[in-house]
Amino acid sequence: MKKYNVKLLNKNFEKLPSDLKNTLNQPVIILSGKMASGKNYVCSLLEKFGYSSVDADILVHQAIDKSKNKILETFSESAGKENILILDQNGNINRRSLGKLLFTHPELLAKQEAIVYPIITQMIDDFIQEHKKTIINATVAYKSPQIMEKSNLIIFVQSNCIKRFLRARKRDKLPPSQIIKRFKSQKKLIKNFTKADKEIIIIKN
Repeated sequence: MKKYNVKLLNKNFEKLPSDLKNTLNQPVIILSGKMASGKNYVCSLLEKFGYSSVDADILVHQAIDKSKNKILETFSESAGKENILILDQNGNINRRSLGKLLFTHPELLAKQEAIVYPIITQMIDDFIQEHKKTIINATVAYKSPQIMEKSNLIIFVQSNCIKRFLRARKRDKLPPSQIIKRFKSQKKLIKNFTKADKEIIIIKN
């Protein structure tokens, strides 16, 4: 495994050393990083290299909608005990309420991942087949061996905790307690990727 540390200067990848530019020519790249580290921004810069990107967060939303009945069957009892309504007024899954439940109980999060990950993996596989160069924007891609196996390179975006907290508050409008819980759940995120036998570029954003 090769590991590079790069500071994102001038918001521009064109000034990277030539060996890193060559590395960025891989057909399938996983882009990861902790909550509000700036992954989407870095993704937009990488698209200038001819990549098409697929956002796993969006796929999660789609997978939740597709597995609505299974999610209700699995989590309604736990949600009821904590007075959390996981259906909105239109009868759709309230993802924010579901997230509040799941990030409070890691064992429930694992159950939800077992429901939606096979759907997400298939959608990502379909996307890769349709595009010559793909960026998989996925925070916890390491949880899917199939996705990890397809990747040629991992780019991990880092940013300091205070900056991430302020971004998350502005972007997601979540209570500080929920943001802190999500931060804690991602504490060892980079270690999970370094276990893979893949090249890693760490971008300090």
